[in-house]
Amino acid sequence: MKYRHPEKRNNPDSEILRKPSWIRVKAPVSLKYNQTKKIIKKNNVVTVCEEAACPNIGECWEKKHATFMIMGDTCTRACAFCNVITGKPKALDKFEPYRISETIKELNLNHVVITSVDRDDLIDGGASHFFDVITMIRKKCKNTTIEILTPDFLKKDGALEIIISSKPDVFNHNIETVPRLYPSIRPGSRYFASLNLLNSIKKNDPKIFTKSGLMVGLGENKSEILQVMDDLRTANVDFLTIGQYLQPTLKHAKVDRFIKPEEFESYKSIAYSKGFLLVSSSPLTRSSYHASEDFKILRKKRLANLGIKNLN
Repeated sequence: MKYRHPEKRNNPDSEILRKPSWIRVKAPVSLKYNQTKKIIKKNNVVTVCEEAACPNIGECWEKKHATFMIMGDTCTRACAFCNVITGKPKALDKFEPYRISETIKELNLNHVVITSVDRDDLIDGGASHFFDVITMIRKKCKNTTIEILTPDFLKKDGALEIIISSKPDVFNHNIETVPRLYPSIRPGSRYFASLNLLNSIKKNDPKIFTKSGLMVGLGENKSEILQVMDDLRTANVDFLTIGQYLQPTLKHAKVDRFIKPEEFESYKSIAYSKGFLLVSSSPLTRSSYHASEDFKILRKKRLANLGIKNLN
């Protein structure tokens, strides 16, 4: 039997808590959802919507919005929260940039989010492949704005420069959780390396919007969340997303508690007071949830801050 998460096989089972009413979603059954699924399968592309078991897949695919996951479906890390397959990945597919661009064209996306698995096996962590995907999208879908959600490229010399040269419209790298929980939740990553990556992107190209996300409900406390907000603002991050962690299986990190909607609203108010340009904070918020609409808001806010009145 092939296990999706072999490194978690021997973990003790942890009870999956019953979801509260505010976090339940309808099963995806619409015609447009199935049309989107058909296009994705036909073009043989991978989406994080499916691989990470995103609760918003029905809503997003109904709008023909999908987040593409490049460099295969197998991750070299083993984060305690993530449902993506872990193990030894296959070689990069040189035709993937073309298939991704064709899918974007067929779905008629005006904004696309491209993410990836961690590829610690590659000399540049996959930065060149991101570059190739972005280049192909720009060639075939000239009016599509591009958001990338990348790994941390830990100890990958030159990767940062490659990503900056690709000039995405939005650069996203999720901080995921508070520093105290990194050893148990995100053991292959380093909190300050992630902060430095975000800061370096903005420092080298201020025109790129930067974005990061947090999961809550893993055992963090409010003061720790506020400190992460301050750290992200110090790194000049523009956009913060905060969403509820949901446990994929009995072997994954357990949900400590479900955060109430009013607490998410409180976090949103506090984050805005700290200077974030845009904040999305709700139980079902995910990194790419409403990304197209959010990008339009980001662009308008930047223009307004520059005193430009014509926001079209």
